[in-house]
Amino acid sequence: MATTAHGTQRRADVLTRERIVDAAIELLDAQGENGLTFRALAARLATGHGAIQWHIATKNDLLKAATAAAVARAVEEPAPGVSPREAIHAIALEVFDAIDAHPWVAGRLARPPWRSTMLQIFERIGRQVQALAAPAAAQFTSTSALLNYIVGAAGQNATNSRSPAALVGRRQLLAAEAEYWEGLDPEQYAFTRTMTKPLREHDDRAEFLAGIDLILNGMPTSR
Repeated sequence: MATTAHGTQRRADVLTRERIVDAAIELLDAQGENGLTFRALAARLATGHGAIQWHIATKNDLLKAATAAAVARAVEEPAPGVSPREAIHAIALEVFDAIDAHPWVAGRLARPPWRSTMLQIFERIGRQVQALAAPAAAQFTSTSALLNYIVGAAGQNATNSRSPAALVGRRQLLAAEAEYWEGLDPEQYAFTRTMTKPLREHDDRAEFLAGIDLILNGMPTSR
């Protein structure tokens, strides 16, 4: 029985690519890209550099793998029967939630060259844009606008939610910001001063999807 238990433990401790990527994501979440080193990763996994690099050779490859794992659900095929607009909403929310959970992902997706994960998201959105019957001449611009909005807005939301001011709580933060807007010069900020109520009450995810719909509603279609 002792030998069997020992063998089971050894199998459980086998170093795999998945374990390495999971540990890398934990380090990135805690310390950002600067905190992700092979030395730190080896210490977390209680192994050596060579064992890790046998699976993933460079830090750049590690970052690519971690980014792909973090947004894996965003590049899945849509469920049968889902409309193109619903599919775009689903992709957008998966990216939004992934960046909210792992803020470093936004920087990785926005950084050229746009390959691997970013290209997969572009492909998934582009197929839905085609399904909406956007003219060929508008498909690149429409898909790019959606992708840039999704990554940019999600990244900004993640940054805001982790700012020092946000530590007091979202409701208190928005109330304080609205109060500041109310005190702005009425001539310089005539519009902004009228937006304090929606600022206090808005839902981040709902506003995010509303932005998606503004782009989709303005997109030309041949239908």
